[in-house]
Amino acid sequence: MRLETARLVLRPPSLDDQAVAGELAGDPEVMRFIGGTLPAERFVAQWVDWWDTDRIGPFLVERRADGRFLGRVGVHTWDTRTWSLTTHAAAGAFAQPELGWALVRKAWGNGYATEAARAVRDWHGVDQLVSVIAPDNVGSQAVARRLGGSPGETVLLFETRPAVVWRYSA
Repeated sequence: MRLETARLVLRPPSLDDQAVAGELAGDPEVMRFIGGTLPAERFVAQWVDWWDTDRIGPFLVERRADGRFLGRVGVHTWDTRTWSLTTHAAAGAFAQPELGWALVRKAWGNGYATEAARAVRDWHGVDQLVSVIAPDNVGSQAVARRLGGSPGETVLLFETRPAVVWRYSA
């Protein structure tokens, strides 16, 4: 599975991507709205596991011109009973697919998140997709708005952090 846009290549991750993912996973500013920094090994292993389990997950985003790693954009599954990340099978009827993104700081402000998220949304289909965004994350709110999202209810992620559920219409 590989998606391409005018400027980007999106592909499923492999364990070999741990070195490049460190720029994303280890940056406190990038990670402040999505759970804090993590070792890149753990981050990438989770991505690979989601793909293996659900056949969906975050795509690695690379710039087409030079292959530079820019971040991850893809579909995650939330269990709406607890608003925790899980697999589709584990959540069953409570599974909520989310379109999510995170880019390295050097990639911010270039439209890459919107371009990559639009490609993933078009590949996956908009039915039932949401984006779960921290109330203070104005950058991601702008991306969701450009993708046609509207803010909805506020939920508690992991029973501790508020987040707004942005819904997309077909």
